[in-house]
Order: sequence, then C-alpha cells, then structure tokens
Amino acid sequence: MIIRETDEAFVMTTQDDHGRFSGEVAQGFRDDILPEGVYREGCLLGIREHDRCWIRLDAEPVWNDADGVPFTFIDYPVRPKLLLYQIGLAEIESMSKYAALLCSMHFGSFFKNDPDSLSDPERAFYQGELKRQERLFEELGHPDEQMASRHFQLLQLCDDISLYVCMNREGASKAEEHPWFRHGFKSLIDGQRYMAEWSGSRDIRITPFPFVSEWSVVMRSKHVSKRRITEAGINRAYQESDWIDLKVTFVR
Repeated sequence: MIIRETDEAFVMTTQDDHGRFSGEVAQGFRDDILPEGVYREGCLLGIREHDRCWIRLDAEPVWNDADGVPFTFIDYPVRPKLLLYQIGLAEIESMSKYAALLCSMHFGSFFKNDPDSLSDPERAFYQGELKRQERLFEELGHPDEQMASRHFQLLQLCDDISLYVCMNREGASKAEEHPWFRHGFKSLIDGQRYMAEWSGSRDIRITPFPFVSEWSVVMRSKHVSKRRITEAGINRAYQESDWIDLKVTFVR
C-alpha cells in the first residue's frame, strides 16, 4: 500500500492501482521515448503489471503498532513481501516472459546496490531473480540488452511518476514534496533526468516533456478516516471507505 498522511486521514493507494496508473502514463509517451517494436507490448504489460504481487497484501491493510500507522510498501514485513514478490513475478511470466524479465530487473534493483547488508531472505530472493533473468534472456533468444535496459529504465520512470502522484499532496510546492522527488526521478532516459512539479491542483509539469501532447490519467485511492480507524480498526475502516478518483493532467 502507498500511503500519504493528512491531519484527518490516510490517503491509501493500492500498489496495483499505482501500477495501472504507471501503465497509462506509458501509453502517452512519444514514439522516440517508447518506440514500436516486437517487445513494446511486453514492456507496456510489465509497466502496468509490475506491482500485481501486492494485490493479496493490499486486500487487507495491516496496522503497524510500532509507528501508529498502516504498513506501507516501504516497511511491510520482509518475509511475506518477498513471498508475494515471487508469486506476482510468476503470474507476470505466465502473461509475458519479457514483461517478467523487466519486472524481475525492477525488483532485483531494490537489493543490487548494497548486497552485503541484505538479510538471508533478501539475499536468497535477489540471487533467485538473477537466475530468473538469465533463464528468461535465454528463453527469449537473448533480446538486445540495450533495448531491455531502456525498457527497464522506462518502467522505473513510470513507477516514479506514479509514486509522485501518490505521495505528494495535490498542488504541493517543491519544498513540500516528498524528498525522493525534489531533485528529479532516479531513472535516466538517454542520459536525461526527468523532473516533475505541480503546476496546479490537478496539473503536473514533466520536464523534459515525454508525451505526444497533454496527457490525463486517473488515480484511484481511498481517504481512510483516522477517527474511524480508532473506532473499527484499519481493515474495516479501509473496506468501508469509498474510492476517490483523482484526474491528473501532465502538461508542458
């Protein structure tokens, strides 16, 4: 679950909704950003489905007693999270081996930079995904590694754009943004770093502009009342809350 806290509520977005938003973002890219080709549809599928592993975990939110907030995708207990990562990747592989390759690269990147600090379950998961990637490259006939790397970077860019929408208040200033995004997104496309900023309560400016034209996408979330959580618990309060649609337009 992706969570943004307000004074009165937790704004809660499922990872699957976030993933589908990411996929809709990619649909609007110019052809020079995401060219036509034999693996384009696999790339789009991977972007859209990359967080389907969270569907079961997000169905019933869990309260983090230590911090007094719901568990998020950042601090969710490691063992069940890794198990569901594996289940989700297997489901994606049944849809598209190329999409599974990109998603495996994405999940593997969480553990790549500091392997010495990994717990035993994290190390086993990371090593397993490296083996999955080797197998999928072979089964796919060794697709061009530069193309796969670019598609992986596009997945991470779309992931970050979607997280930007989920984790920041609409219309937030740069100073108010979540610190992950104040200096641009981590994924580089053709060596270029992309920046985002709210230019209104529903408009986001992406620089440089990657879309064919202004592009609108709807994010679905729930605003779960803190008072109701206290009365009924996190899961019941979440289930009772209505879905709220936020239509965001990416502008020049």
